[in-house]
Amino acid sequence: MKPLHVTLGLCLGFVALVVGLFVYSVTRTPMLSEEELRTRGVLLLPVPRELPSFVLETADAEVFDNASLQGGWTFIFFGFTNCPDICPTTMAVMGQAQTRLEELDEPLADAFRGVRVSVDPERDTPELLARYTHAFSDSFTGVRGSVAGVAELATAVNVAFAKVPLAGADGEADPNGYTVDHTANIVIINPRGHYHGFIKYPQQADTIVSALQTLASNF
Repeated sequence: MKPLHVTLGLCLGFVALVVGLFVYSVTRTPMLSEEELRTRGVLLLPVPRELPSFVLETADAEVFDNASLQGGWTFIFFGFTNCPDICPTTMAVMGQAQTRLEELDEPLADAFRGVRVSVDPERDTPELLARYTHAFSDSFTGVRGSVAGVAELATAVNVAFAKVPLAGADGEADPNGYTVDHTANIVIINPRGHYHGFIKYPQQADTIVSALQTLASNF
């Protein structure tokens, strides 16, 4: 009977190993190489860049400055509430990423900060900006400031924006009608408040989640 016991023990040990490997493959935090991140549209700076001093304000009239970016992973999107497609699509993806992180890793979800910086402060009032931003996640922060102040931060993270007049019914430029062209990247700021990289448009929620998991584990 001894060989039977040995065989049974080996079989049970093998089954336990297979089950353990399966559980590990399901629950482990996925680690992506820089090349794998790049193929998903996530580009990292060779050396994270310190940001110049800036002072903006949240939709709740609180100061938003360099100190506001420290302590967590901040994902910033520059856009405007009248944007018909790219802005709501990207903000929705960020909201989906937040929900996914809450399901997978609550501590990491707490470290994820979604920020929407307005590139149209003339029309994006604090009330409108707050309502728009919170529609995608209650935890997201809407930020605004003067055009010059926003441009200073945007330039530091390789984001450009410009007001573009719209034509009226007569084909002439409408002085009261305009849109805003802007870079559609999601900017990544690390817990030290440094510009770490960006995610190119179009973004996917799973890409944001995988990027954050990889960056946080290596930071």
